[in-house]
Amino acid sequence: MGQASENKMPEGDTIFRSAAKLGQSLEGCVIREATTTSLTLQTDSLIGQTIVNIAARGKHLLMHLSNTQIIHSHMGMTGSWHTYRRNHSWHKPASQAVLALYFDNAVAVCYSPKLLELLTAAELKRHRWLARLGPDLLAQEFDVAEALTRFRRRNELPMGEAPMNQSIVSGIGNVYKSELLYLDQTHPLTFVTDTSDETLTNIITRARKLLRRNVLGGPRRTRFRGDGHTLWVYGRQGEPCLKCGAMIHLTRQGDLGRTTYFCPSCQVLERH
Repeated sequence: MGQASENKMPEGDTIFRSAAKLGQSLEGCVIREATTTSLTLQTDSLIGQTIVNIAARGKHLLMHLSNTQIIHSHMGMTGSWHTYRRNHSWHKPASQAVLALYFDNAVAVCYSPKLLELLTAAELKRHRWLARLGPDLLAQEFDVAEALTRFRRRNELPMGEAPMNQSIVSGIGNVYKSELLYLDQTHPLTFVTDTSDETLTNIITRARKLLRRNVLGGPRRTRFRGDGHTLWVYGRQGEPCLKCGAMIHLTRQGDLGRTTYFCPSCQVLERH
């Protein structure tokens, strides 16, 4: 039993895969002991509870317990869940472990999360973040029309920011954002209001397709040409575009300065 999942920049497929792996190992298991370094997380109520279900919702991971409580974690940029066999060494320092759940034959450890909290069912329904999430691109049922409507509510945003806004759709991070805009030849400085419904719908449906294709593991891919390049533009600043040969550029957008990689030749900024 190795680590559940780790990624320096978790996106929807990473969290979905983490939830699936954790579920395979832990669903139906009883928590025998729990330790935490959090000053706000109370672990007493966890002891003796069974893990009923582990699910991803966008970039959030939810562990549902038999007493109806939910362990809610958001991994941020560097967080991760690992599972180990009892009495086996951990792959990360214990000082980075915010929560450790001990079962009969396993230990589940949450390292360096952006958020970790214990919720009641009522608190989950009205959670300040979860209640605002847009349609989950990896959910079994997905409403494209609802996602398009949510994009239109944020017409003032540039396309280099909008797809990552989790209240529009949930699951897209920096990697997919850059790749999706490239594949639909959309410049990151183009505003949502200047983007057609057809283009937005294409981006939404392609995002769902690519995320679902990558949930099985292995290196994340948006390019399937068999030439060693798994991504079109992400992380390739200063390298030639794989279609036209122009140099890939990088721009930073929004309050957090999130990066977008793009080809200025393939993704022309049209002035309106």
